[in-house]
Amino acid sequence: MSTPSAFRAFRIHNDAAGYRGGVETIGADALSPGEVLVQVAYSSINYKDALAGTGKGKILRHYPLNGGIDVSGTVVASTDPAFKEGDAVLCTGSGLSETRDGGYGEYIRLPSAWTIRLPKGLSLRESMIIGTAGFTAALALLRMEDNRQTPTLGPIAVTGATGGVGMLAIDIFTRAGYAVHAISGKASHFDFLRDLGAAECIDRHQLVFSGKPMDSARFGGALDNVGGSMLAGLLPLIAPYGNVAICGNAGGIGFESTVMPFIIRGASLLGIASAGTARDIRDRVWERLSGDWKPQHLERIATREVALEQLPDVFSRMLEGESFGRTVVRVGSAG
Repeated sequence: MSTPSAFRAFRIHNDAAGYRGGVETIGADALSPGEVLVQVAYSSINYKDALAGTGKGKILRHYPLNGGIDVSGTVVASTDPAFKEGDAVLCTGSGLSETRDGGYGEYIRLPSAWTIRLPKGLSLRESMIIGTAGFTAALALLRMEDNRQTPTLGPIAVTGATGGVGMLAIDIFTRAGYAVHAISGKASHFDFLRDLGAAECIDRHQLVFSGKPMDSARFGGALDNVGGSMLAGLLPLIAPYGNVAICGNAGGIGFESTVMPFIIRGASLLGIASAGTARDIRDRVWERLSGDWKPQHLERIATREVALEQLPDVFSRMLEGESFGRTVVRVGSAG
């Protein structure tokens, strides 16, 4: 299949004319290099995409680049024999919309080393509902279980539970046999979270921490999207040898704690950096996400599907805290 001489992309610039992003027409020669040329079907919107698309965060390392840290589509050409025309593939993180063009374009070139063949059991659209958010949640669970987390240690606290990572974490952890206690400041969405599998919902505004270095164990572990005082408050509540996986900083990048949860109870704090995850671990995560950890409520979690032209509006709403669930970006042909 030949590549059109021109196609649409949401491209981000930062030059003498200022910082701006919008849909424009580009040619294949403008794309970042890579062994695998893909016709894009879907992408998604993450908080990082909103920061990059508006310039509210320093995400891109150089300009111009197409936005979108997630992408799925179909191979149209490849110089690597591992991929052939017609293969369905995906990619998350891996420098997309940071050091190279991302998924907000009708075509993308990917390095074969970071191109994932679409696992059996997932459609192209489903893979983007999961995207970086679901990959992050599953990576956290993988790392926790590699460090001996089990359901017998107790329930898992999931903070920021109404965000994309939080919702998918509820679904994924529940699928893996854990009781999930969802923590959120949006009590109006608690029925939705229970439908996803949350065994208990906790209003963040009603959650009071004692401030003690150690307190009665309440959770077997936690997936924290918030950081700051939330992370500091959770650590004294973790059961012996439980894990806290930290993947966000909505509540701040600093926190004050003591060594007591670590040296008395053997708690572990695990950093989850999904963007640069090694290929062998990526393969493990996607195998589980397409198998026994596949979320069961993907279509409910995907609360919106938009076209490239609608991205600025979604970015604004997300940065204002008005987004809910996952937004899928329909770029090209359905899959």
